[in-house]
Amino acid sequence: MGKYLTATDQNFKAEVLDSGKVALVDFWAAWCGPCQMLGPVIEDLAGDYEGKAVIAKVNVDENPNIAAEYGIRSIPTMLIFKNGEIVDQMVGAMPKNMIAEKIDAQLA
Repeated sequence: MGKYLTATDQNFKAEVLDSGKVALVDFWAAWCGPCQMLGPVIEDLAGDYEGKAVIAKVNVDENPNIAAEYGIRSIPTMLIFKNGEIVDQMVGAMPKNMIAEKIDAQLA
């Protein structure tokens, strides 16, 4: 199990957009059932991609600005960033292998 980044309105630009790495960001909330199911998957991915990609979670209730900036309407939503730009988007809980494939495609 890896340590994912807890991204916030304050650190999002520095830790995600300016990281120089591919970044997967999971937008979630404590009351969201599918988000809870996705939690362990995100932790696994954080371990798998340690040093290769940024794996981050944003609590939409605690960080409304960043959620609004990216038009997050349903959660969980996962965005993949590369060079500060959104290059892929997934809505809903997905199996780990599908998420990993999308990260790998950006790392290639």
